[in-house]
Amino acid sequence: MEAAEEARGAGLAGEELRAEAPGSRHCPSAEEAALEVSWVQGFPKKNFGFINNQTICYPCGNYILFLDIETKTTTALQCQTGQVGAFAANGNSQVLAFSDRKLNPIIYIYTFPELNKLTELKGNAQLDYTLLAFSFTGPYLASYSSIPEFVLSVWNWQENILLCSESQPGVTATSLSFNPTNWQQLCFVNERSVTIWCIERNNDEYHLKQNPVKLPDGQRSMRPHKDLFFPVSHSQDPYHGPDLPVSAIAGLVGDEAETFMPRNYIKPSMNPTAHCWNATSEIYLGCKEGYVLAIDAETCSVSVLQQKPLPEYMRKISDVVSYVRREVQKKKGGKLKDLQKTVPFAMAFCNEGLYTAGSEGILFFYHIKDLQYEMKICADILQPISSLMFSPDYTVLLLVTDQGTVYTYKPAHSGEAVKLLDACSSCFLAADFLTPGDKYCVSVTISGEVQVWFLDDGTCLSKLNLDIEATAMACCPSSSSVAIGTKRGQVYFLDVTEVEAPRVIHRIFLSKFPLLSLHYDQSGQFLVARATEGHIFILDARPSKLFQVLGYVVLADEMLDLSVVSDFKNDLVEVVVLLQVAEVQRARLEIFLLSSALTTDNDKYVNEQGMLNASAIKKERYDLDYPLSSAVRLKDNIVYGYCTCAPFICKYYLSEENVLEDPSVYLSEKRIPSNQFGSGFLCLSPNSRWLASAAKDGVLFIYYTSTMDMLAQKHCHSYQGGGIRSVVFSLDGKFILVNGKNDGALVCLKWKKIKKIEVEEAAFHWQSLLPILNTSTSNENVFLKSMAKWQFDLESTSESLPQEKFQEEPLKSSNVEATEEGGSVTSSYSASTNDMTWIGQKIKKVIREETQRFANQKKELQMGIKKLRKTIQKMMHENEQVPDIEKLEQQEFNLDIEEQERAQEEAEQKVARVRKEIEMENLVNCYLQDVIKRECWDAMCVKGRAVKCFHKACEVKNYPLKERSEEELETLEKVLRLKKIETVGLTVQRKNLEIESEIVLSKEEGEKAEVTADDSASYCLIGSLSSQYGGDTSILYHQWDLHTREQKVNQIVLLKDIIYKVKTAFNKEFDIVAQQKQHEITRVKERNLKIQEILAQLDLQVEVWEPTLTDDEIPERALTVQDSEIKVEKYLTQQEREKEVVLAKLEMERRLAAMDNERLRALNDMMGGVLEVKKEDILKMDIPPPPFISKPEHVWNDEEKKIFEEHEKKVKELNEEKEKYRRALENELKKLEASIQETTQNFDETVCKLSERKVKLEMVIYQEELKIVNLVYALLLDEELDTREAGLHNFLMKKEKEKVKTAKTIQTTKNKIEAYTDTYEKAVLEEKNLERGFAKQFADVPANLLDELFQLYKHRPKTPMTEMLLDTANPYGDCSGSAEDYKDAHTLLMKAMDELDSPEHMPNGLDPSIWEHFCLARRNKVESEELVKRKALTLAEMQAFLQRRMDDNEKIKSEIEDIFQELTWLQEEKMKLQLNLTVQFLLKQGQVELESTEIPDYADAILINKSVIEELNCSIMAQGEKKIASMVECKDFSKGIFQLEWEHKKMRMQIEDLKQKARDIVTLPISKDRQLFLTVLNYNSHIAHHISVMEQTLGIMDKLHKKNVKNRQKRIKELEKCISLKEQENYELSLELKEMLVSVSERRHIFEAANTHVSEKIAKQRYRQILKQKRLRGLVKEQEEQCEILQAEVERLRSRTFPIL
Repeated sequence: MEAAEEARGAGLAGEELRAEAPGSRHCPSAEEAALEVSWVQGFPKKNFGFINNQTICYPCGNYILFLDIETKTTTALQCQTGQVGAFAANGNSQVLAFSDRKLNPIIYIYTFPELNKLTELKGNAQLDYTLLAFSFTGPYLASYSSIPEFVLSVWNWQENILLCSESQPGVTATSLSFNPTNWQQLCFVNERSVTIWCIERNNDEYHLKQNPVKLPDGQRSMRPHKDLFFPVSHSQDPYHGPDLPVSAIAGLVGDEAETFMPRNYIKPSMNPTAHCWNATSEIYLGCKEGYVLAIDAETCSVSVLQQKPLPEYMRKISDVVSYVRREVQKKKGGKLKDLQKTVPFAMAFCNEGLYTAGSEGILFFYHIKDLQYEMKICADILQPISSLMFSPDYTVLLLVTDQGTVYTYKPAHSGEAVKLLDACSSCFLAADFLTPGDKYCVSVTISGEVQVWFLDDGTCLSKLNLDIEATAMACCPSSSSVAIGTKRGQVYFLDVTEVEAPRVIHRIFLSKFPLLSLHYDQSGQFLVARATEGHIFILDARPSKLFQVLGYVVLADEMLDLSVVSDFKNDLVEVVVLLQVAEVQRARLEIFLLSSALTTDNDKYVNEQGMLNASAIKKERYDLDYPLSSAVRLKDNIVYGYCTCAPFICKYYLSEENVLEDPSVYLSEKRIPSNQFGSGFLCLSPNSRWLASAAKDGVLFIYYTSTMDMLAQKHCHSYQGGGIRSVVFSLDGKFILVNGKNDGALVCLKWKKIKKIEVEEAAFHWQSLLPILNTSTSNENVFLKSMAKWQFDLESTSESLPQEKFQEEPLKSSNVEATEEGGSVTSSYSASTNDMTWIGQKIKKVIREETQRFANQKKELQMGIKKLRKTIQKMMHENEQVPDIEKLEQQEFNLDIEEQERAQEEAEQKVARVRKEIEMENLVNCYLQDVIKRECWDAMCVKGRAVKCFHKACEVKNYPLKERSEEELETLEKVLRLKKIETVGLTVQRKNLEIESEIVLSKEEGEKAEVTADDSASYCLIGSLSSQYGGDTSILYHQWDLHTREQKVNQIVLLKDIIYKVKTAFNKEFDIVAQQKQHEITRVKERNLKIQEILAQLDLQVEVWEPTLTDDEIPERALTVQDSEIKVEKYLTQQEREKEVVLAKLEMERRLAAMDNERLRALNDMMGGVLEVKKEDILKMDIPPPPFISKPEHVWNDEEKKIFEEHEKKVKELNEEKEKYRRALENELKKLEASIQETTQNFDETVCKLSERKVKLEMVIYQEELKIVNLVYALLLDEELDTREAGLHNFLMKKEKEKVKTAKTIQTTKNKIEAYTDTYEKAVLEEKNLERGFAKQFADVPANLLDELFQLYKHRPKTPMTEMLLDTANPYGDCSGSAEDYKDAHTLLMKAMDELDSPEHMPNGLDPSIWEHFCLARRNKVESEELVKRKALTLAEMQAFLQRRMDDNEKIKSEIEDIFQELTWLQEEKMKLQLNLTVQFLLKQGQVELESTEIPDYADAILINKSVIEELNCSIMAQGEKKIASMVECKDFSKGIFQLEWEHKKMRMQIEDLKQKARDIVTLPISKDRQLFLTVLNYNSHIAHHISVMEQTLGIMDKLHKKNVKNRQKRIKELEKCISLKEQENYELSLELKEMLVSVSERRHIFEAANTHVSEKIAKQRYRQILKQKRLRGLVKEQEEQCEILQAEVERLRSRTFPIL
């Protein structure tokens, strides 16, 4: 603490609280000694307050610290019941309030500077208080408790009275404050809302009234409040019914219905961050969105403050300043601050304006005028500011940062903020006394900040920030050095010879393991460092040896604690290590010795890697019977351990006699009960006389080590703060440093009362150590001062480095050089060794030495390996040249068999892992398959399938149906039974009516029979056609009879049954068609067999159409997997492979045996495999030519010619037979194909008819479902109305209770006002009587003196404003206003009256006794007037309270009337809903035409008889037919006229054509062909010759064409190969294209996310271009079509005009 360097003297002041400390018990020996707090140091966490103009206070752990701003002195007040909870201070009254954190917490009120407890406020809070707030004036305190009550309470702390309280379940508060000008207003702020609580007073009664503030949304707009429970109007839809609130639709009743709000109605509002009051009872509220709001406390209206626009020159200056600030911030490397939109997290108001601050660390000043402000920057502390507060005289502004650092700012001087209190970012880690232990102490925080404290008064002398994560600290007894261990395994050594300027002089990187603790022996010879993984390092503690690492020890088990005991007689140091045995619930002690020989001849006792030899340290092991968390050893082999499984301390005597059956387990000699709870530890005093015990409860116990009787105890920390982290005794035993774990408090204790012999023993031990320590200290400090400051890179110590940097790696060894040049010692390390651990250096050194020692052997091995490699390569080359059968596998040349086996094992493990994953995936898929199959297939009694046409794209699906449950069937049976009973009841009722009036009924029955017959024939009134498709509508209720809820529910059940029956009827028809298709497919397959035979005989390669059933038609096929669907090779086990080989052998043998059948071979050779030639084989028959056919014809003889003629005749007959049989086969083929075509087309027509029927069936089902929907909606609307009615009744009950309560309050208040009015009138009468009796009291006084006395009697002193604030800096001025506030004014008035009663104001000539009597009478008169004023004010407050309650009563009455009106309206709507039914009519198409989709209003519609409409329709149709007939006649006549005109036109055109032909004949030209025809005589033979020449040419061209075709086919094959290659390339390119498309899509998404507005604009432009192109294309297409039409018309006209062309 830089600002606290001048502090001298801090002590515990004030009385101790009466509550007993947790864990404290009465002990007789505890009275022998007592501890008291010498001083307390700690770091605050945001919670500050001014206790007067010069002193601030803040809680820290169990203490409240008071810091004087001017003198920097500190005073502490301890909370004896634990940690301080909520805290508040009142600088005007100089009182503070705080709560403890125990069960059923108490609020304590203390005065300052006396620190006397005024009172204790005990409320109903069970766990904790979160907020406390004092009123600006008056004795009032507001408190807010946490879970589970969440109660806001207002107290009168002077009289210890709870005035009023109100609960807010689940609401957590962030800040709470009184209105400085009116204590009857409270501002309650949480993270999302603001509430203003008004404290209403009725004489001695107080009430809290809540006024929530509606905050604007993030766009600064105020949304109008919408009451969802009571809508403004009840709009009604004739079809959908009344419009009900959303709570009724949601089915909510009770309190939820009143507060329910749908998610789409909820819009986020501004989030409050800070607030303060101004002088006009307005609240300035800061929000996270960066706005400042002004809230009127009376009306709760909200306004947003706007920044006043700056002039042009000021704006330019502001831009320049902002630019300069940004540049400075960039150079500093900090985060840029946006000063245009700051978020205020702290606010404070004064006369000049408003001060705000936030996370930017800048203090802003707002000058506000008419909802506009001008902002300027006052100070910048570069740290986030969390709170602002003014001193009571408004001269000093306190700035508190997030970390707890405090700055002061004086607005009058407008200077920079001055640091008052510097806080660390973390809690204290450890503290220790600096040798010799009677003057200074040193502490370190977890973040690596080192502080040096003056032991007498706790003044902070210096501070050094190492910027590391510290884990341990210890002070060296033999020198003024401090060792600090880090999480990275480093030890920093500090020189503290100059306490005002500590410095780092050395650093050792032991290992990568974090250090847990550091311990010096009492002589300061060794430093023992305990690290994780069982490592213990031994270092030379002397700076003259440069803190040399002597060695290390590794223990197998986890280390829990370590202690060091010095044996000065034998010059030994015992190290006691407590280990945790993992297998059993026991502890283990391992003790080893360190002798001074380790420092002189270190190489004898360590191995090459730096580990201490077992023989050198003489390690001993002791197993203890209980699990311990801490242990200490005394010099007489006595060990004390803190037990973890039970609250006691165990005492052990380490001797071989104290053993039971197991000689390795030592039993505890004594178990001392502990009054502590939680895990703890033990600490031994330097003289081994006292044993300190500390645990999580925060209570420190000190015992005698000889008898284990309690010496003293002190509750210095608390369980809520994590308890005690560390305890250390000073060498002289006068002081004890106790460090809390998480509360941030460092407490220095001293003895308040102790036996003289104890002090003498501690002093004797200290005096015996001083000569040893002084000698070593004087020598080592000289060397310590001469050491240079250690230069290290802060980044290398930062915890933000990657974890890989902490790992061991081969680095260069360290070079430590100690040179004495002019008395200075320097330590130089190479840059490479700074990051190398000591263990790493040792390992590297061993490796380097081994490398040098075995260099020759290494060379020989390398040469041998090279030769072996060449030999193996030669063998592998030879192996490649030999035949395959002689080749060796590649693995045979692998000499590393172990590596090969390891790789094989890894591969097998990977295969097993993959197989297991596949099995699990298959198991999951099987489970999903079973679930889907069970839900969607097995549960269906009728499976869903389809029927498709053979040749048409038509498909019909059936209705999948589930089996109806027993519950549904029972419900249906019950409804049918009920309907049957109702029908019978109606029949009986009808018979009774017939008996009463037979004549009337006979007529009506005839009419009803006609109507019934008409109704049965008509489906109009039924509303559906389900009776035509398998549904029985006779069981349904009539649509006009559905009035009750039960009837509607039964109707829904019956309608569902009808739908089920209709679907079942259709499914039967569907099954018939499906079976028909299977029969058709069977017939087609039979005919296809014949067709295939015919095609085989005709030798035609024609594909035969084979109809099959698809997966939709056979859905069961999807449940089985065919072998053809599996694309991968089936995995076969070894047994399956062997079985497959055996089956293949058997099949081969069977085929060979079949081929060896001689009979079959002979039959095939002789007769083609058949014994009889069938007719079907005639096409295969062929007559062999005679053998002489190969001879030329001219050498044939006659017989051969004759044989040849017979052969030709047989061939001709055979060819005729073949042709005849082929034609027969072709005809049969055509018949079969035609038959197949006909049957399949007939089936397609059947499917189309079924499809049409299903369409109608769907219409019928939709009709029934529409009925169900209407009924369900009616039921839902009925339920919503009931819910709304129940909600209104519940709300009505609440309002009636409020009305009764308000009426009772009104009556009580009236009675009180009447009683108080009588008292007031009596006081007024007494006051008047005093004035009237003045003349009687002083009747003996002369008249001239009597008039003067009467004027003095009427004279009053000037009424003083207040005594507490006369300074104009206070923005709130005089805040009096209530009757309570007049008490102080009355006291001041009496003081002023004392001045008027002085004898100097006595008239001349008046008797002094009469003057005294006069003064007493005047004082009585003044007191009577003041009493009348107070009573008048109280009476006015009571009348105002009564008026407010009466207004509330009137409001409640109006609300109750509105509720009754709505209840009446709901009853009417329910009646309408029951009577005004929704009836479904079935109307023919075209019978009703609507111009729009809106449903017309049928409010005035009536039902009339159908016959009237039909008669009217018949007459309309007759007239319409007549009109159509006349129109047809007119049409036929006009058609004849048009036909005659057309014939006339046709004849004229024929005449023109004939004339044109005549002209053409005349002008016909004679061509060469015509001349040749006319001149050549034999024209036909000429033409025939020409044709023969052309045929020869054609033959030649045909040969040439075939040749070209062959060439082209070759070319095609080559091109096909190229195509296949191109396709492969295209496939690869397509894969690349997919990847590129994915990349493009990702970039598109990134682009769209990065710049949404631009992409939308471009998209709109492209969309407009596409539309424009589309319109242009359409226009071009239309113009092209028009051009084509015009061109065709032109050609037609041309051909007609010029037919010759």
